[in-house]
Amino acid sequence: MLRKIMILAAVVTLLPLAARAQTVDEIIAKNIEAHGGLAKLKSVKSIRQTAQFSAGSFKAKVVQEGKRPGKVREEFILQGMAQVRAYDGTSGWQVNPFEGRRDAEALSADDTKDLVVDADIDGPLVDYKEKGHQAELMGHDSMEGTDCYKIKLTMKNGDVRVYYLDADSYLELKVETQTMIRGAMREGEIYYGDYDKVDGIYYPFAEEAGRKGDPDRVKYTVEKVELNVPLDDSFFAMPAKPVAKVVGGK
Repeated sequence: MLRKIMILAAVVTLLPLAARAQTVDEIIAKNIEAHGGLAKLKSVKSIRQTAQFSAGSFKAKVVQEGKRPGKVREEFILQGMAQVRAYDGTSGWQVNPFEGRRDAEALSADDTKDLVVDADIDGPLVDYKEKGHQAELMGHDSMEGTDCYKIKLTMKNGDVRVYYLDADSYLELKVETQTMIRGAMREGEIYYGDYDKVDGIYYPFAEEAGRKGDPDRVKYTVEKVELNVPLDDSFFAMPAKPVAKVVGGK
């Protein structure tokens, strides 16, 4: 009888812990709800974000525009010139006047990886199974004194993203990235903050990014987020090279 009482007491003690235990899918669902809910996220057909980029005293303007399904265009603007990187849903390209190149050129699969992630308007966690990713709950961890749920997302292409979700708000505070570029692993981290609501959806208005463990990070201060802006598909397509004219030719 004493043994049965002890077992019962142990079960009763563990019941609150079991009730609080959450699966990775439940936590991801709460992350989606914290941003505004699945219906709200899916209602966004296109997006434009305008931000100020700073690295020490160096500053520039950054504009990122995306459209379903899987299109993105990013412009890095400095002194009247703009470096353009884009993904049209199939392939990536760029125009880089800072390297003296005025014509568009195709990007390799490795150099397109970040664009493919950026082109996902919902973010990799939403519908992750349908996208071919795998998610694993790694328990709790502290991020600068804040208790976080830690989720490892193994992408379809083999890259890894580790999410630190605030245990109270369920919003992203940090994402660690592991990306294979030309046979070498590159590790980085992105910090998120200053969340604000735009048309019912919470977006981070402050981001810091850099190599993992490096205190010197570049900063993005978002000035404006615009949803469902008109963007033609041709805006994301690689421009055709101009046809050279033959002087005196027919």
